[in-house]
Amino acid sequence: MMNWQRLISNKRLGQELRHTERRDERTEFKRDYDRLIFSAPFRRLQNKTQVFPLPGSVFVHNRLTHSLEVASVGMSLGNDIARDIVSRNPENAGTLIEELGTIVSSACLAHDLGNPPFGHSGEKAIQTFFSEGDGQKLKDKLKPELWNDLIHFEGNANAFRLLTHRYSGRREGGFVMTYSMLASIVKYPFASSYAGTPAVGGKEKFGFFNTEAETFRKVADDLGMVKLSADDEPLRYARHPLVYLVEAADDICYEIMDIEDAHKLKLVSYEETCELFLGFFDEDTRRSILNRIKAENIQDRNEQVVYMRACVIGILENKCVDAFLAHEEEILAGTFKGSLIKHVDERQRKAYEKCVEIAYGKIYHSKPVLDIELAGYKLMETLLKQMVDAIMSPDRFYSQQLLRRVSSQYEIDAPDLDTRVMAVVDFISGMTDVFALDFYQKINGTSLPIV
Repeated sequence: MMNWQRLISNKRLGQELRHTERRDERTEFKRDYDRLIFSAPFRRLQNKTQVFPLPGSVFVHNRLTHSLEVASVGMSLGNDIARDIVSRNPENAGTLIEELGTIVSSACLAHDLGNPPFGHSGEKAIQTFFSEGDGQKLKDKLKPELWNDLIHFEGNANAFRLLTHRYSGRREGGFVMTYSMLASIVKYPFASSYAGTPAVGGKEKFGFFNTEAETFRKVADDLGMVKLSADDEPLRYARHPLVYLVEAADDICYEIMDIEDAHKLKLVSYEETCELFLGFFDEDTRRSILNRIKAENIQDRNEQVVYMRACVIGILENKCVDAFLAHEEEILAGTFKGSLIKHVDERQRKAYEKCVEIAYGKIYHSKPVLDIELAGYKLMETLLKQMVDAIMSPDRFYSQQLLRRVSSQYEIDAPDLDTRVMAVVDFISGMTDVFALDFYQKINGTSLPIV
């Protein structure tokens, strides 16, 4: 069994043996939050696609607004859980457990930092470049562990790398975040060699690259997370309990906000949106919501949808807290299966599943979304080919010119090929949609700088 007192630690990666003088009253977890908010990778999320193309005449969510909304819901989830834990066990009052809301909120800010340009299409482009495209020629030249990482490239693992990896010239520990916050973003706490296997439910996911495996082991063991793999096997752990709260906040915001965006873009009708959102409530509550809209004289249909959406997020947050508390023992034992959203009351679970069904049918396969995915896929494939060719033949004139465009923080000129390939992936996955498009046009000669 994991235990809360050990799971919540403000020890910092890279500063374990160092005492730092503090000049303000912020907690260590609030420092995590502030470091993320003011970081360049977080700021770049404003130009990364969430679902719909950026920008448009109608404002829809990007990765930045999505992360901020997820952090808000995560704060509520964490605070509610902390309050219950302390009320049941008063000896936890005044301990780090009271800061669960800040830890979850910080993890929510970071959960999408590793996502490449163009959303899941960009993720798929990286995977298939190596498994199906020109990158196949590297298979026998790279370590098997790295090859597994590349053909299953995962934004979640990339976020952990971004926060913890020591790039050239950087201090140890990446962002130097707290152990509990780092563990809270690892949704799939196992190595890439398990991706797609029955051991992890067949999920094509993993939580950390081989380069960060020892870092994850260090964090997980220190926090007392349940280890599921033998000593001679690749790492596999049960989730840190706070991962379930980060995942729940993401699930709530992702599906519900996508329905709101789809309504604004007229992909889903007003009537259908109302039916979806009111489906989360019993008859009495539905009438109460509609009466409140009428009493407050909310006549604009978009604003009516916003009000209903707020009510939906509120009830899902409450139900996810109930689900977590009902299954707390299994979660701490590392035996809990599925997400919290799958364990909420039947009415809310079925209403959520209906939103998912509509999203896949009318949103994720809509023409605007498919167009950006197709264009983004081809663009990412081209960037990867050009950059990999350059690191494979660095003495060529064009390669030299191209490699000079890469920031010195990336080890693009490392002596070993494994490090150079990961530097290419780091460089491209860190781009915004706009930067990736601009870089693509420049290196292909279709856009020239205006002097």
